[in-house]
Parts: sequence; C-alpha cells; structure tokens
Amino acid sequence: MPGKMNGAIARRALLASVASASVAPVMAETATRTIAQPAPAVPSPSANTEMLLRVNGREHRQALDPRTTLLDALREHLGLTGTKKGCDHGQCGACTVLIDGTRVLSCLTLAAAVRGKVTTIEGLVQEGGALHPMQQAFIDHDALQCGYCTPGQIMSGIGCVNEGHAGDAGSIREYMSGNLCRCAAYPNIVAAIMQARDQMRS
Repeated sequence: MPGKMNGAIARRALLASVASASVAPVMAETATRTIAQPAPAVPSPSANTEMLLRVNGREHRQALDPRTTLLDALREHLGLTGTKKGCDHGQCGACTVLIDGTRVLSCLTLAAAVRGKVTTIEGLVQEGGALHPMQQAFIDHDALQCGYCTPGQIMSGIGCVNEGHAGDAGSIREYMSGNLCRCAAYPNIVAAIMQARDQMRS
C-alpha cells in the first residue's frame, strides 16, 4: 500500500510539472505581446476645432474645444458678456440669444453646431445708436430691477414677437415662462413686450 501511494504521488507531481511547463511559454508570450503592442492612441476630445461664428453682423474664426457652448464662446472668447450665465442648465433663460431671429438657449447650444447668424444683446443697437424698440420699452415700463436677467428677457421678448406668440398678455406670459426674473418684474415685462410688439410690427 505505501508503495502504491508513493507511486500515485509521483505520477501527480510529474503531471503537474508537465502542465506547468506547457503553460509557462504561452503566458510569457502573451505578456510580451501585451507590452510590445500598446493600445492605439485615442485622439484627445479637447483638440481644438476651427469654427466660423457669425455674430452681430461680423464673422469670427475661432479654434475652440468642440465641447464649447455658444454661451462660453460669446463670453470667454469673443468678449460679448452681455449674454449672462445663470443656471448653465437651460432653466433660467438668462443666456437667450437669437439665431436667424429665433431664440435659443446658448448654454445648451454647441458653438460648433451653429450655422446661422447669431444676435446678442450687443447687436440690437440700431443705426445712430438708437435703442431697439424692445430695449426702449423695458426702460419705459421699468421692466427690470437688478438687471441680470434683462438681456435674456429682451432677446426672448423679441423672439416671442417674431414667433407670433405676443398676441395678448396671456400668450406672452405663456411663451416667456422659460425666462425667470428673481426680482419678479413680470407684469412690467409683459407690458414692455406689448408696447414693443406694436412698434416692431409697424
């Protein structure tokens, strides 16, 4: 019995050593191949992209990170700080600008995706320095207090008129509901838009 047991142990030891000897070269080859062949380089997502932005009647060529929002392009790269950064999540309307006359939230719009003509609050000044009717109406009706939301309110008000949603006070309140005013100047804002609507139409 002891002889048989010793023989079984010897056979097991032999099989184990053979298995180890056959696996070791494969593992070594795999390790060598992994070290010798690094993963292919992935282009950095922050590599700048050449962009053409048409803002307030002027063309601007900028090399920007493709993830740059229109809001940051305007404020940080073009120096047009009239457009305000409020929530940066598309919920307050402070960053509203016009693209081909239609209002958009610039904090949710990638600069690289813009193809039309952008108008900001700085671009509303008319020939001879006259104010846009919407700007003048906001002054006439005292439709601002702290003024932080005012550029977005004015741009959105123009968009509201352009879109045909300024027929009455109820419609104006509905279609301006995305623009928040922490100072609660809403009645004056509605009155200003109604005044500017009539001047813009005439």
